[in-house]
Amino acid sequence: MQPTRRTLLAAAGITLLTPTPLLAQRTSRATHLVKAARSQVGVTTIYSQAYHGIDYPNGDFPRKSGACTDVIIRAYRDGLGLDLQKLIHLDMEKAFSAYPKIWGLHATDRNIDHRRVPNMRTFFKRRGAVEPFSKDPNDWLPGDIVTSIIGGKLAHCGIVSDRKTGNLPLLIHNVGAGTREENRLFAWPITGHYRWAV
Repeated sequence: MQPTRRTLLAAAGITLLTPTPLLAQRTSRATHLVKAARSQVGVTTIYSQAYHGIDYPNGDFPRKSGACTDVIIRAYRDGLGLDLQKLIHLDMEKAFSAYPKIWGLHATDRNIDHRRVPNMRTFFKRRGAVEPFSKDPNDWLPGDIVTSIIGGKLAHCGIVSDRKTGNLPLLIHNVGAGTREENRLFAWPITGHYRWAV
């Protein structure tokens, strides 16, 4: 009988690490999240921050338009069955004082709260999803959420892709021309790195 590759490696003192069930589950869920984000490319072709009155829960408006946060909201909903509209709304009701007061709100608004980057950042932080960030491409895994600031004032976000240009992961986001998958992960100053429910 021919020795297996594992047997030969073991004889040479090399141990193969078997992926843990938790790691395998994380990889599978990240794959679903990235696939759901990528499915928006060519569908969402317009950038719009417009306020919409929408259903609750699972509210949305026609997918031809949306903002950067909508890429993430739709990916979590389609890929993982998680409704950030409901989750953020319920968390804000429970801990309204923990969320930013940038917009002068005195109560929650389930039409828009989940579509604001600072609220999304607060939600992920409260879930314990904060990851360190750097310019090292190895710090970023598929399905990670990145937030950044454009021009010193515009909050932005996207999902790290499983595709790369060289060793740089691509970013799936909408920065003004619809959902795109492109080499923009380090294009702007990073304000947050999150890994949640994947």
